[in-house]
Amino acid sequence: MTDSTARAQDAAGDEAHSARQGSSAIRLAVVDGDSGFLQVLTKRLDGVGWQYRVLASPVPLDTVVAMRLNAIVIDLAALGPQAWGYLERLCSMLPGLGADDWVTKPCHPEELIARVEAVVRRRRRAETRQDAAPLVVGEVEIRPDQYQAFVGGTSLDLTRREFELIRLLAEAAGQVLQREEIYQRVWGYAMAHGDRSVDVFVRKLRQKLERSSPGWRYIHTHFGIGYRFAPESVDGVADREAVTAAPEPALGDEAGAADTELVS
Repeated sequence: MTDSTARAQDAAGDEAHSARQGSSAIRLAVVDGDSGFLQVLTKRLDGVGWQYRVLASPVPLDTVVAMRLNAIVIDLAALGPQAWGYLERLCSMLPGLGADDWVTKPCHPEELIARVEAVVRRRRRAETRQDAAPLVVGEVEIRPDQYQAFVGGTSLDLTRREFELIRLLAEAAGQVLQREEIYQRVWGYAMAHGDRSVDVFVRKLRQKLERSSPGWRYIHTHFGIGYRFAPESVDGVADREAVTAAPEPALGDEAGAADTELVS
């Protein structure tokens, strides 16, 4: 990184954290042993007025729960081999908590703060809508109060982000949503060029839906645009595809034979 680039990023960071001065404080814990990164990060956190705890190593889960955090940032390297087990146990003790985002190091502290803000903002928005009525689409029942979707009373075992994705798509009521809009509303910030996160999560969600409700197709791809959520029976889809793909008789062919044209 050049000095001019670093100065530009620091200037942008100063503007960003000044804009946050009036925002509600966030309670954050950071589990990280990188002293250099923490020195810069804590300076930024002081500037935005957040309450935070820095932990050089994992602490007992009960202690984390008692902190009543809005978010926790964890460097997996600081947890060692027990990292994923620790996270799974922590998530089980804090309903609604999940691995909402990730960032590779080295990263600029302002990027990390922006991502934490986006996660907390999404969660607060979702909490204000927990009393929303269940949404039934095809065989799927979407339950905002449980952050989960069910088919025949059986959970689809969705992650937090998968739930936010299915809820967003379903509430669009059959409208096509562009990838950039989906990313902005589910991840909470603008999608970087070439980012395929939306496609990856749609594929995972589609697999869970089709495994639990094999007679229906829910998520439809509009190539080059985005996705549409609309329940269609497999038989109906097959019939429509058969009609669409049916070859027309070739003009002047007395035998009724036809050339086949594949349309994608």
